Amino acid sequence: MSNSSIHPTSIIEQGAKIGNRVSIGPFCHVGSEAVIGDDAVLISHVVIMGPTTLGSGSKVYPNAILGGDPQNTKHKGGHTTLIIGKNCVIREGVTMHRGTDGSLGVTTVGDNCMFLAYAHVAHDCIIGDNVTFSNNVMIGGHVTVGNNVIIGGGAAIHQFTRVGHHAFIGGLAALAHDLIPYGMAIGNHAYLGGLNIVGMKRSGMARPEIHNLRHAVRMLFDRTKPIKLRAEDVRVAFAESAAVADLIGFITTDTKRAYCTPPLDSAIEISDSDDKS
Repeated sequence: MSNSSIHPTSIIEQGAKIGNRVSIGPFCHVGSEAVIGDDAVLISHVVIMGPTTLGSGSKVYPNAILGGDPQNTKHKGGHTTLIIGKNCVIREGVTMHRGTDGSLGVTTVGDNCMFLAYAHVAHDCIIGDNVTFSNNVMIGGHVTVGNNVIIGGGAAIHQFTRVGHHAFIGGLAALAHDLIPYGMAIGNHAYLGGLNIVGMKRSGMARPEIHNLRHAVRMLFDRTKPIKLRAEDVRVAFAESAAVADLIGFITTDTKRAYCTPPLDSAIEISDSDDKS
């Protein structure tokens, strides 16, 4: 731990691996199996428990607790891990739990993620890169969140749910079903209210592909056939579109959850008028 700074009030248990240029402020507790990457910062009162890896350049704010035991009665105390990627920002009071010994055994968080105050990541979750959890977001065990997802304040995601990449979940939404890539979920319980057009533009998606997805999603959720059959029709109709192929790949993947769909009494509304690109 060359050139690292550790406040004398902090406890670093023997066996912990501390990288170079790490800053550990007052009253932190780092367990014996923790691995702290280069240039990481623990501001103060941070607890890192069990076999937890914190990626280089990540910054953790007071009262965050990383690597706690999973809140799962099936866990029998076996060796499980939490792996957090590079350059993550973990704000006050955030909690992240390790995996369970009867399941994946690991909770993973990608690079460049931001977790605002009091967000919670449960056991065996897989979080992609460039993901934002706003304040008080909570997700159940075994949730998968794709890259570049934004989750609004106070939202909750049911266990085993998948959230596709570049999706947006509105504040206070309760998501109990799989959300398609680029989808925008709103409401309690959350329904599919359209596509995350802003996220598409920010990702650099070409305008023709945005229009392909608009029309593909209208076709996918028209309720004339079971969704898996409609998915094949969409695949054929948009055979040249990589974005649509990605969407259909998500739909045809085996899942433990149903899909987040538009309300039963209305068709999905994705008007062309809001696309000024």
